[in-house]
Amino acid sequence: MNFNRWMGISSVIIAAMLWGTTGTVQALLPESREPLAVGAMRLLVGAIALLAMALAHQPSRRALVRLPWVSVFFAGSSIACYNLLFFWAVSEAGVGIGTAVTIGSAPFWATAYEALSRTALPTRKRLGGQIISIIGVAFLGLAAADDGKGSLGLVLALGAGASYASYSLITSKIGHKAPSTAIAAGTFSCAALLTLPVLAVVPIAWVIAPGVWLAIGFLGIVATGLAYAFYTWGLTRVAASSAVTLALAEPVTAWLLATVIIKDPVTLTSATGVGLILVGLIIVARHPSRKLRAELNKDL
Repeated sequence: MNFNRWMGISSVIIAAMLWGTTGTVQALLPESREPLAVGAMRLLVGAIALLAMALAHQPSRRALVRLPWVSVFFAGSSIACYNLLFFWAVSEAGVGIGTAVTIGSAPFWATAYEALSRTALPTRKRLGGQIISIIGVAFLGLAAADDGKGSLGLVLALGAGASYASYSLITSKIGHKAPSTAIAAGTFSCAALLTLPVLAVVPIAWVIAPGVWLAIGFLGIVATGLAYAFYTWGLTRVAASSAVTLALAEPVTAWLLATVIIKDPVTLTSATGVGLILVGLIIVARHPSRKLRAELNKDL
């Protein structure tokens, strides 16, 4: 298989594993936390981290002034919606189901768009891998539903998944127009500015509790800045629908952390879901879309 594609796959999976920590970290914050404020703060700290990374890299620093700002703004709007809806969904539905439904629904949106626009057509094996992974996510959702989680969280998570797919599709289209760090910095700067007003209308007194800023710093710098630098770079080497499917490594990571740290129970349903997701990811990793496969063959 093409080396560049494997590097892109690895980059996306690393990003997904870092994202998988966000639900657990939020669950460790004070119970009085406001999920919308957590999302806004994560974006603000993440934007600062990405800007610092871009300014430290000369090609990225030069590219900041000539980014395709219209597309960057729409990507930023999508990631802003994703963060607010995701943290709200996790608060309502729990770490496991909130993460699983959000990321599990994204491949439907991305694959449907690519197929309808003929940007990339999935092979049968690749589509089968996506379906297997999504069935695995459904198993994780059923496991969480058995614990009595609310339906509002499901709706919020579906909205977050649509926003995440939109961000991935837009970013994949502009990924070759500038260094990935510059694109990520511009995107998250827009997202941070769009969500900043949230901090003026929701309670934020809980931020003075011990350890809160350490958690917020981790969410912003590691689970946002570093993770999206990996993901944006990966999107230049794999199709958006492949990337959002590979990102199903996030609910696997979230499930493992929730099991080990939060002590969520391990059930046959949840374990089956994790196994199916991993099988599906292996299949998707080995079978690119038809258009991408043709492009890769030209490089061999």
